[in-house]
Amino acid sequence: MKAEIITIGDEILIGQIVDTNSAWIAEQFNIHGIEIYQITSVHDSREHILEALKNAAEKVDLVIMTGGLGPTKDDITKKTLCEFFGSELVLHEPTLEHIKNRFVKRNIDINKLNRDQALVPDNCTVLYNQLGTAPGLWFESNNTIFVSLPGVPFEMKYLVENEVLPRLVKTGKTRAIYHKTILTQGIPESMLAMKIEDFENNLPDNVKLAYLPSPMAVRLRLSATGTSKNELEKLVETEVSKLQQIIPEAIYGYGNETMAEAIGKLLLKAGKTLGVAESCTGGFISHLITSVPGCSVWYNGSVTAYANQVKQNVLGVRAETLEKFGAVSEETACEMAVGARKVLDADFTVATTGIAGPDGGTPDKPVGTVWIAVATEEAVSAQKFVFGDNRERNILRSGQTALQFLRKVILDGLK
Repeated sequence: MKAEIITIGDEILIGQIVDTNSAWIAEQFNIHGIEIYQITSVHDSREHILEALKNAAEKVDLVIMTGGLGPTKDDITKKTLCEFFGSELVLHEPTLEHIKNRFVKRNIDINKLNRDQALVPDNCTVLYNQLGTAPGLWFESNNTIFVSLPGVPFEMKYLVENEVLPRLVKTGKTRAIYHKTILTQGIPESMLAMKIEDFENNLPDNVKLAYLPSPMAVRLRLSATGTSKNELEKLVETEVSKLQQIIPEAIYGYGNETMAEAIGKLLLKAGKTLGVAESCTGGFISHLITSVPGCSVWYNGSVTAYANQVKQNVLGVRAETLEKFGAVSEETACEMAVGARKVLDADFTVATTGIAGPDGGTPDKPVGTVWIAVATEEAVSAQKFVFGDNRERNILRSGQTALQFLRKVILDGLK
């Protein structure tokens, strides 16, 4: 089944609100194997709505509309639907009774505008909206299903979950689909693609691979379609096991798991603790860690040592190290990590020092140069990275790369 989502409202087109409805609907439909062919946003305009409906009817099996069903004059969706489907508005008594009951509970008198929300096209199926006063409207015409829903997100979601999806499943036109997202870090997208090229070329015909890069990581999404979700899950898991053999060092988790969560699981299992010393990342790594619920069990804290005197006075970085090698150096990063172990009484520490930009670079240390060090009871090691000239992206990449470096050290130490 192929679908188009049409969102109605000037507020979307002028940027006053963000269209979160379409993203949510697309996600829910995808779970049920309904392909989103197109997402369209239109003005509160009769002509624009009619044009969008006509275009969608020629291309898809299902059209989902949100917005324009309210009680005010600018909500013209119902009248426009009547014109499109050759129908008239009639009073739907169950909806009117529902509206009256809602207003009685709130001790508010019902007015004409509220009453008019119970008017519906005479050739539609009314979808009961328990959470609001505007019902959903279901039409079928020339083998295409049209559904009009309120734009209020929680009302729309209720109707999709309780009315729309159950009806669509009964049509028998939906199909099974299974997704698995593999989280990788440390290998750029192009290099990753080359590394797993043979794997991708030999995927079963009903399994597709998508690359989803970001400054934090490259996500690989495997999607399989068919008739049995259980069989699809087994198929995808078989392919994931192949990936684990090809790029074991790059995979740190699955689904929505964060790198910090993955590290927390390792530390919790081993009964170890973590501390952080940050310069160029300015507390970002600590933020990633403290976003994990329950991290207080394994996370001791951090020192944001931006100025050199803080590196010296708090972390114990030697003045001669800073003078000879500079703040952005392997030596400084290592001394920061070692000092943080003492100050924070942690089993593992990770430290960052670098030039986030946009200024401060030199020919031998350009903007984006970052040294990351990890210290354990036995040793300290450091790596140099050069990320680029965008400050925000440098901080993001430095934070995620530091956690990946830390993760590898922890895994080696736990072997």
